[in-house]
Amino acid sequence: MKRCLWPGEDELYIQYHDREWGRPVTDDNRLFEKICLEGFQSGLSWITILRKRDNFRKAFADFDPQRVSRFGARDVQRLLKDAGIVRHRGKIESTINNAGRALELIDERGSLAAYFWSWEPAASSRPKRLTSDALKMMSITAQSTALSKDLKKRGWTFVGPTTCYAFMQAMGLVNDHVHDCGVRREVEAARGALIRPATR
Repeated sequence: MKRCLWPGEDELYIQYHDREWGRPVTDDNRLFEKICLEGFQSGLSWITILRKRDNFRKAFADFDPQRVSRFGARDVQRLLKDAGIVRHRGKIESTINNAGRALELIDERGSLAAYFWSWEPAASSRPKRLTSDALKMMSITAQSTALSKDLKKRGWTFVGPTTCYAFMQAMGLVNDHVHDCGVRREVEAARGALIRPATR
């Protein structure tokens, strides 16, 4: 099967590409997890974070925003000593802060899914034929820039436009599998069948 170029030969990366990346997600915990892990990835490669993902889930209470929002100074110190994750104080504190902001969004919109899916780009704004070269030019889009700006206005941190676009790609808000990737059609079918979450 032909694939996008980025997974290379790494089996874990290939499984992530084939089974997860781009498939639409509406589960709030998984959306919160991903936006946080994209923040942790800043300056690193995604495969580094993917290899540590199970450790991150244990360390951050499976990315339940309710539980993470209650983390305090002792939790920060515990996490700074956890060799299984990326020990970066700013990113750890950002995740705790963002959990509180996520709860505010859930209260306002009914779910994180309703909020994030409201940023899905119009089909007319997407390339008709997506190639690897075109993909390289799309690390930031007008929609990801707008999402980043809105999140920052709401007090979120480590949510720049590049981070937001990587999040949109992974969570299925766009289908960025290239035109000849064997997974692209499956992802497009899943997106087509998805009932978009309604906002309050």
